[in-house]
Amino acid sequence: MGDYLEYDRVFKALGDPKRAMIVDMLSCGELCACMILEKFEMSQSTLSHHMKLLCECGLVKGREQGKWTYYSLDTDAVNRIRKFLCDITSEKENCICKKDMGCCKGCEENE
Repeated sequence: MGDYLEYDRVFKALGDPKRAMIVDMLSCGELCACMILEKFEMSQSTLSHHMKLLCECGLVKGREQGKWTYYSLDTDAVNRIRKFLCDITSEKENCICKKDMGCCKGCEENE
């Protein structure tokens, strides 16, 4: 369950449409918080909350310069998340559905 728990916070963070839109914006490169604020009708404290969650889950990195914070995607984290999503959506020999599972009783009765 380790991998599933590790990515739980990422998918919860992306479950909010505004945070997903922010990640989409950051896919084009680093942005100042003021540029992100221009695209949304929200207070600076609300944006800070969204950015805190995106940074805590590891998807986004922030760096301070003067009075503003500049945000960018953590490309290593994005690549790990992409691989995890690919892994759980692809058929594989060691899939959890194949471990320690026999056929259901209904199937056995029909034979």
